[in-house]
Amino acid sequence: MNSKPIGVFDSGLGGLTVVREIRRQLPGEAIVYFGDLARLPYGPKSTVQIRRFSLENTEFLLRKGIKALVIACNSSASAAFQMLKRRIRVRVPLVSVIEPAAEEAVRKTRSGRIGVIGTSATIESGVYETALRRRHSGVHVFTQSCPLFVPLVEEGWLDGGVAERVIEKYLAPLAKKKIDTLILGCTHYPILRREIQARLGPAVELVDSAVPTVQRLKVLLEEEGILSGKKNVGKFQVYVSDLPRSFRSVGERFLGSFPAVWTPPPPFTQPSGRIGPPAGQLTLSPSA
Repeated sequence: MNSKPIGVFDSGLGGLTVVREIRRQLPGEAIVYFGDLARLPYGPKSTVQIRRFSLENTEFLLRKGIKALVIACNSSASAAFQMLKRRIRVRVPLVSVIEPAAEEAVRKTRSGRIGVIGTSATIESGVYETALRRRHSGVHVFTQSCPLFVPLVEEGWLDGGVAERVIEKYLAPLAKKKIDTLILGCTHYPILRREIQARLGPAVELVDSAVPTVQRLKVLLEEEGILSGKKNVGKFQVYVSDLPRSFRSVGERFLGSFPAVWTPPPPFTQPSGRIGPPAGQLTLSPSA
């Protein structure tokens, strides 16, 4: 039995879809969430920047005494997962959203024609193609970057003409490829699930990475013997690098009706003038 919290980070609040799934599958676990709202979105940023942000986010959560870390940001997972595995000094199970989603998609596809939508960084990395073909060399993978989906979700523009036109623009090429499975390769995208399903039709299976990711997390916690074992709902803390006016409404959009403890943001401005979680080398090795 281990009462330490699980750490989860994302570039914004999209990773709260993963938090919601942790609450469903592992209700007794405490959670510390970090949303890097000041530097959202990560998708258009360079790999170097995404890795630096991911290191800083990880260091911040490790300082909170976490027992496991979930990278709930596809852009971070695609750019920084292997680097973080090398640099984390302490024994902390590390889970990304990519491998579990790929495994689920291969399990669900009937025709072997799988689509992937994500941020520019995720799609350009090719990480999903690699993960899918590692599990099934015969799959046909079709990808599409959807950079406007994140701001649509963050602004709450989930229906109406603007959302419809953007969804049509991005999904029409995938529909022509006759895919039967689509990976929602960003934790913001499940909020658009109904609209995406309506465009592609009921025959296309949508893979939300949150469910298989938390299933993988549960297995790792069991293997390490560090499940909390508590029957009461675990404590939930949220840290953000900025507190926009729409913070509460956007957060509730991701969490549904689940009550959360919204924690004010800590001081994120460092002596260098850089914005981000406090840096340091206490729990990370100095080089990749």
